[in-house]
Amino acid sequence: MAFSSWFARLRSSSKPFYSLLNRNRTQSSQIGEALLISYKKQAPIFSWASSLLPLALAVSAGSLSLHNHTNPSLCDAADVDPRGLSFGGKGSTEYLVKGSHKDIPQELVNELKSICQDNMTLDFDERYFHGKPQNSFHKAVNIPDVVVFPRSEEEVSKIVKCCNKYKVPIVPYGGATSIEGHTLSPQGGVCIDMTLMKRVKSLHIEDMDVVVEPGIGWIELNEYLEPYGLFFPLDPGPGATIGGMCATRCSGSLAVRYGTMRENVINLKAVLANGDVIKTGSRARKSAAGYDLTRLMIGSEGTLGVITEVTLRLQKIPQYSVVAMCNFPTIKDAADVAIATMLSGIQVSRVELLDEVQVKAINIANGRELPEVPTLMFEFVGTEAYSREQMIIVQKIASQYNGSDFIFAEDPEAKKELWKIRKEALWACFAMEPSFEAMISDVCVPLSHLAELISRSKEELDASPLVCTVVAHAGDGNFHTIILFDPSQEEQRQEAERLNHFMVRTALSMEGTCTGEHGVGTGKMKYLEKELGIEAMRTMKRIKAALDPNDIMNPGKLIPPHRLADSRCR
Repeated sequence: MAFSSWFARLRSSSKPFYSLLNRNRTQSSQIGEALLISYKKQAPIFSWASSLLPLALAVSAGSLSLHNHTNPSLCDAADVDPRGLSFGGKGSTEYLVKGSHKDIPQELVNELKSICQDNMTLDFDERYFHGKPQNSFHKAVNIPDVVVFPRSEEEVSKIVKCCNKYKVPIVPYGGATSIEGHTLSPQGGVCIDMTLMKRVKSLHIEDMDVVVEPGIGWIELNEYLEPYGLFFPLDPGPGATIGGMCATRCSGSLAVRYGTMRENVINLKAVLANGDVIKTGSRARKSAAGYDLTRLMIGSEGTLGVITEVTLRLQKIPQYSVVAMCNFPTIKDAADVAIATMLSGIQVSRVELLDEVQVKAINIANGRELPEVPTLMFEFVGTEAYSREQMIIVQKIASQYNGSDFIFAEDPEAKKELWKIRKEALWACFAMEPSFEAMISDVCVPLSHLAELISRSKEELDASPLVCTVVAHAGDGNFHTIILFDPSQEEQRQEAERLNHFMVRTALSMEGTCTGEHGVGTGKMKYLEKELGIEAMRTMKRIKAALDPNDIMNPGKLIPPHRLADSRCR
């Protein structure tokens, strides 16, 4: 197919994806309206200091103390933590994450006010917004009592130290793009919004690294770096910030070439639960000095500390790139080509797979006319000759697996338009069911098992009455299923849950993982014991207890609550 005519068709009748995003957020607000009204009915209104706004505290049905409770035995099967909180059992993901709540002391509010001055709020709508993830079906019975907006590491340290003194929970907050409930505040407490800390502190061009604050977004960072011919290669969803990307150990479509956040952070600084500030390493590209605290913090999801500074490894902007697209009769054919491409030794920078339902969603959302069949997208980088040579080799591989309509783009605007299809896949799905919410799987398996996993999952998805799409980072064995369901229909939520369980169980049976890049949060805690084993869970708990003995750092996330008292069965 001539690319010029294909590209014209791609752009025709294009509608902005972000209108879908706004519509979805409106729908989510409507879905949560009853919950918000419930908050207001339950919340006693009272006055803080005269300089502060009135605050409506959301009180759950059984308000319990935040401390001075003994831990249950590890042998206990109850999905309840020592404070009576239920974060979802081992067998289900609760739509509404439960939690107890205790009024925060007036003294803490006064101390936070003295630290943050005007950069804090008790406004109900602002607290509700921070307590409800924008891109996740997870919700919590409580919301933050206070939201603070620190401007410096020193302020973060003081805030955390105060909260630890009063044993009040802390929830770090960045771009709010998490889909696993990482920013929920099931116990209320203090939400630390890091978005005012977004400076680029230093750029070392010859060393190809940069030191940034956690609130800067990866897109904004790359805009800053572009004039220097450098870029940061991780590309998760739009709006993600560097701090949150570290906390969830995210990756993106470029991970197949450049690695995940784990490989691209040189060192970081973090505030621990007692207010101490640690720096995890030097700026050297490699070091054998001491425990690897950098990797301990990356992926800890705010449960061990609040990240305040990150030193990132940078890459040169490629001299040349080619983006290609190819269609296949079955999703297994497409997955097989992704595997064969990686085995060929070609260093592709992206290999993305879309199933026919996802392509249909893109057509509906933007009025496009793409062939509604399983599709692979590639990116090749290097010199012009090398990029084209790689593309030709992959085209030959695709032809061996029934590939057709192999087209490519070299024009910058054409390439940008192609990747826009993939980057906004989630919002395109809501064009098919605008009032629904999405449960998103994130399984990852060794590459040799990818085709089998996708094929088996696709059989289940196609047999389901729900609308389900598949989007995969096929080059590293990671694939997502976007399962749309009506949150007001319990049977639909249960069906979405069943599909998610099926894919996770299948991935684990193939020596895979329940989460390749989205993190655990509240949504995937129930799978960790099966994946990692009980001894690993006990070790994680010991680390958590050592660094955060009062359990104030993003409590109820990452470590399953029924394993919080691991030493009791010793």
